[in-house]
Amino acid sequence: MKLTALIVDDEPLARERIRTLLATEADIELIGECADGRDAVTAIKERLPDILFIDVQMPELNGFGVLRELEKKPPVVIFVTAFDEHAVNAFEFHALDYLLKPFKPARFRASVQRAREQLAKPEKSADDATARLLALLESRAKDSAPPASPPAAEPPAHITRFSVRDRDRTRFVKVTDVDWIEASGNYVVIHAGKENFVLRETLAAVEAQVSPKEFFRTNRSSLARLDRIREVEPAFNDEHIVVLTTGARLPLTRGVRELQERLKFA
Repeated sequence: MKLTALIVDDEPLARERIRTLLATEADIELIGECADGRDAVTAIKERLPDILFIDVQMPELNGFGVLRELEKKPPVVIFVTAFDEHAVNAFEFHALDYLLKPFKPARFRASVQRAREQLAKPEKSADDATARLLALLESRAKDSAPPASPPAAEPPAHITRFSVRDRDRTRFVKVTDVDWIEASGNYVVIHAGKENFVLRETLAAVEAQVSPKEFFRTNRSSLARLDRIREVEPAFNDEHIVVLTTGARLPLTRGVRELQERLKFA
């Protein structure tokens, strides 16, 4: 039986990666690609794919927002995410599977095989998978809702200082002194003025600790402080470069419109 698949990811290289790997799966036909959530909702409703590869973080409408807008039962969903493994543990209990960027071909093939097996099961099993997915969406909606009356002694939601090792001592770097943060494997490099500090954290983990009103993920490897962004320059192939007040230049793979909206409130 020929299965159909749709790819939804705002990063061209990520879509190309999945497209290339799908080309080796003879029984799966790629019926489309979408670069943002709004187009994805329309494509899913019109084309009714069997399998949906969808990014979690996207401008305007993220992966969870897409699934919430589907009126009918969603297809078999495979999340594609750059979250660290601790953040995506909940996904595997609700969606069919997730692919943690960057994923290896063997991991991709295993995920596709799970999709085949799910689609080959009786209707009741498919309904169970959908029920788990809807439960995930509902739980995330509850988690994101502001508390009715937060306790007065509630700790700050975001950190104000980074604790970093500097040779034989520990230094505390104010978040307000940071210009931008760069991923380097399982470490990050914190750029603060003329100084650089190495922190043993993933970029996704650091992003979860700082305020989204202060920092913006310009690409998979960079997190920039919003009040340090001086301008956005056009580059080749409809891409853009974010220029900081320090002169640092960071590729922008997210939507320019999303950055403009965030800067209004920075």
